[in-house]
Amino acid sequence: MTRVLIADDQTLVRGGFRMILSRAGIEVAGEAADGLEAVAAARRLRPDVVLMDIRMPGIDGLEAARRVLAADPACRVLMLTTFDLDRYVYAALAAGASGFLLKDVTPEHLVASVRLVATGDALLAPSITRRLVERFARPRPEPQGLDDLTPREREVLRLVGGGLSNAELAARLQLSEATVKTHVARIFAKLGLRDRAQAVVVAYESGLVVPGSAE
Repeated sequence: MTRVLIADDQTLVRGGFRMILSRAGIEVAGEAADGLEAVAAARRLRPDVVLMDIRMPGIDGLEAARRVLAADPACRVLMLTTFDLDRYVYAALAAGASGFLLKDVTPEHLVASVRLVATGDALLAPSITRRLVERFARPRPEPQGLDDLTPREREVLRLVGGGLSNAELAARLQLSEATVKTHVARIFAKLGLRDRAQAVVVAYESGLVVPGSAE
């Protein structure tokens, strides 16, 4: 069973989400009312998914997400906010989050989103992530492990950065989908990535993809 930690400074939000998730058969392992409490609870409870509000007392949700994921890379974080602003979405992805939800999300979408990221997938499609990254990404030093990639793996990462699916990668590179999946899995392992959204961010920030020339 998927275990979730709900981190939000609003009691009503936490209670509402707990009720929705519990009714769907998803275990709510705990709650937190601020950023530091969220970090401590995540380390203690080791949930599969953390629903993390961006704006909280103490440290904000973005910094809390960074600390949670640094301590437990297997955890998945879904960021929560009342503001549908692109800069928040990109900041959440750069912090390591696997998705982004507005607090007025429908119960059905909340449950589906938690289940999706719990399987290791990203909530935002790579093509959407790419558009956000093109607007907000800034070049950064190459991440640890990038030099360990083979030429083929670097090519695959560049195309993932362009928003291509496994099927599209297979067609472009004239490989089987199984081979593409193997390449993607190895890239994720070498770079410590959780999902394709993270891969898009790395591809841009490392300079493998230049805005406006993703493909």
